Amino acid sequence: MEHETLFPLLCKTAEGNKDAFAKLYEITSSQLYAVALKLLKRPELADEATQDAYIKIWHNAGSYQRTKGTVLTWMVSIVRYRALDLMRYHNVRNEVELTDEAAAIPDAPQAFQLGGEQQKLAACLDELDGPQRQAIHLAYVNGLSHQEVVNYLSSPLGTIKSWIRRGLQSLQRCLSL
Repeated sequence: MEHETLFPLLCKTAEGNKDAFAKLYEITSSQLYAVALKLLKRPELADEATQDAYIKIWHNAGSYQRTKGTVLTWMVSIVRYRALDLMRYHNVRNEVELTDEAAAIPDAPQAFQLGGEQQKLAACLDELDGPQRQAIHLAYVNGLSHQEVVNYLSSPLGTIKSWIRRGLQSLQRCLSL
C-alpha cells in the first residue's frame, strides 16, 4: 500500500493537490488519530494533535525523504511530536498511567485481525530483546522522554539511548524485509 498509494499521494500533496491531500487524509487519519489518542488519552487533545499534524504534513510534504522511512512512519512521527508537545503544555503525563507493555502488544488472535503492516510490526517487536522493546515502548507508546525512561528503568542515559537506537534500527531492518 505504501509505495502504490501513500507515496504518490504525498508527492501530489507536495505539488499543492488538494484532492490528493484529502485522499491521504482519508487513508491515514484513523491511524494518526489512534497514535495521538494513545499518547494523550483525551479525545479533544488527540483531535488537536491530529489536525495540527495534517497542517504540518500539508506544508512540509515536499520535505519528505524516502530514504529515512515510509510515508506513514514520517506522518506518525509528526503527530507523535505534536502530541508530546501538547502533553508538555497540558501536563497530560501526570493524568495517565503507563500502559502495560503486554497490553500494548497484541496477542495472536488480536494480531490476526490487524492489518498486514501492524502484524509485521508486532512480529518485529517480538524479535527485539526485552530491554530494547521496553525502552521503545515507554518512549513511543507512552510518550516518555529519554530521561523519564532512564528514571523508570533505572538505567544510565547512554544505555537507554543505545537500546532505543539499536531497537529502532532492528525494527527498520525487519520491516523493510
